[in-house]
Amino acid sequence: MIAGAIASWLYWTLVIIIWIAIAFWPARVAARKGHSFFGFFLFSLIFFPAALIVAYAVKPRVEMM
Repeated sequence: MIAGAIASWLYWTLVIIIWIAIAFWPARVAARKGHSFFGFFLFSLIFFPAALIVAYAVKPRVEMM
């Protein structure tokens, strides 16, 4: 019983760590294009496929001098 609980806890901990690590991908892409890293990171945590598509589809921001 205890071994099953520990295995379950380890499994879900690993899943959450991987989920958070993968969420950085669209956030980094968007940040390189001048968009909000934090906003895309949250978007990616909630709905990863759409965040990844939007991050690659969005145009880079042009800085005004």
